[in-house]
Amino acid sequence: MMTKKENQLSFESALERLESLVEKMESGDATLEQSLAWFEEGMGLIKSCQNQLKHAEQKVQALIKNSEGEITLKGAG
Repeated sequence: MMTKKENQLSFESALERLESLVEKMESGDATLEQSLAWFEEGMGLIKSCQNQLKHAEQKVQALIKNSEGEITLKGAG
């Protein structure tokens, strides 16, 4: 687990890498194989970002629950 955490990019770094991959793919200069490799990498980055956002949301909900006794964000919006 330690190596997985060490290899995980920060949310901001993952977004920057995703932007870079999109620019490369939009250039149209890559081979199909390279585009597929970038797409696969991008999907992994998206999953990582989603997991980090979910974890942050859980932290926020736990803090709200701890301070108010119940989660008040549910149903809002």
